[in-house]
Amino acid sequence: MEGDFADFYSARFDHARRGAYALCGDWGEAEELTQAGFVRLYARWSRVSRGNPEAYLRTVITRLFLDTRRRGRARERLVAELPELSGPAASTQVDERQSLLAALQTVAPRQRATLVLRIVHDLSIEQVAAVLRCSTGTVKSQLSRGIQALRAAYQNADVPERSAHDVG
Repeated sequence: MEGDFADFYSARFDHARRGAYALCGDWGEAEELTQAGFVRLYARWSRVSRGNPEAYLRTVITRLFLDTRRRGRARERLVAELPELSGPAASTQVDERQSLLAALQTVAPRQRATLVLRIVHDLSIEQVAAVLRCSTGTVKSQLSRGIQALRAAYQNADVPERSAHDVG
């Protein structure tokens, strides 16, 4: 039994880790998911080995991944050196975000609500219509007018720091 599991582990670990990486996009987390998946597989090896252990492993790894996302676990990322933060670039992003938020506050409330529901919360036109208790046509027109108003307010925003950073 243990010899069969060791052979399966040796043959399938890299493949399972690549699948986990496709889910999470991080090699360290992919390795953790794969190891945890093999631990659970080993606990049920006598029963699972007669069926399709590869499918069982894939299912376990996928569910482990989804579980980490559902619970909102913040993953620590260990790095050898801290990333350098560029002062002007970081402040430019903050300035632009503040300008955008200020511009959004000038948009009419109903248009602003439509923009936030549709763009920030990524709701469909129909979902926005249900929330706002209006027709889909109204949502589309409010969205169009809101985008125009937001663009105009953002372009007219007086942000001298942004243009100074863009030159350098």
